[in-house]
Amino acid sequence: MTTAEAGEILSVNFAPWVLDLGLTVEALGEDQAVLRLPWSDRLAREGGGLSGQALMAAADTATVIAVSAARGGFVPMTTVQQSTSFQRAVTGADVLISAVLTKLGRRMAFADVTLSDAVSGALAARASTVYAILG
Repeated sequence: MTTAEAGEILSVNFAPWVLDLGLTVEALGEDQAVLRLPWSDRLAREGGGLSGQALMAAADTATVIAVSAARGGFVPMTTVQQSTSFQRAVTGADVLISAVLTKLGRRMAFADVTLSDAVSGALAARASTVYAILG
């Protein structure tokens, strides 16, 4: 799968508010995806840090793209569990979201996701996601 094909999956299969985040697919591997969440004042909370809700949505979305890359295309799936630990605020910088599948079965997928400040490289958050594959 190419980044353009993954971008098409993103544009066709996600809710308009997720598309409003401006996520782009930066890179793909056979079991991983890297997305970019561009900095936006609209996504910042009081104090100037990027909101946790935006970061969690980005981690969730990156997992769908990683599963799609591993399966060679999009299939319906749904989040079963997501656990996110925030480590530092991101202010004024894009965020790189790297989702790596740790297990991909016929009906379940598991991923570890790191979210890093694109300028400094500092780790902002980690997430663990579990998906049910419906199709």
